[in-house]
Amino acid sequence: MSKTVPVGVSARHIHLTQEHVEALFGPGYQLTEFKPLSQPGQFAANEQVAVIGSKGKFDKVRILGPARPASQLEVSRTDSFSLGVKAPVRESGNIEGTPGITIKGPAGEVELETGVIVAARHIHFHTSEAEAWGIADKQLLKVRLGGERGLVLENVIARVSDSFKLDMHIDTDEANAAGANNGDTAEILD
Repeated sequence: MSKTVPVGVSARHIHLTQEHVEALFGPGYQLTEFKPLSQPGQFAANEQVAVIGSKGKFDKVRILGPARPASQLEVSRTDSFSLGVKAPVRESGNIEGTPGITIKGPAGEVELETGVIVAARHIHFHTSEAEAWGIADKQLLKVRLGGERGLVLENVIARVSDSFKLDMHIDTDEANAAGANNGDTAEILD
């Protein structure tokens, strides 16, 4: 049985706490939906911010909603070089010991002490799909990406939950290396 999954290419983006949303956009401010994302209840917000590192900055970094328990900036390795930040590869939410960044919004600035990561490549599985394919949460998988410059990626983390929808997330560096695009499919090899 072929185990194919849809591919989602994740460009640089930021997750913010409600406190930081209000610090950047004003008291009581609520994020507004630009478009839904592949995972149920998640969305790309209309709102964008600037992120400023020691070597450079990016304007118009998209906020993903809804608000999270901790703020974190997810960038590619190439982005981290441009910003002058040594961002480690981590699973989303694992920000302990990571570098910080300055975030600038229309109503203020926030200095994050931690929270800049290169997101580890991963596949979201609904529990029923993972069980059917014999895949466990946090299992490391080997996955073949198609594209004009196809690649085999190792150490792809399986993330399993009843609230997830099947989707593989890679960053722009990985997608560019393979010539892969949103909506392509990948095959789990083991």
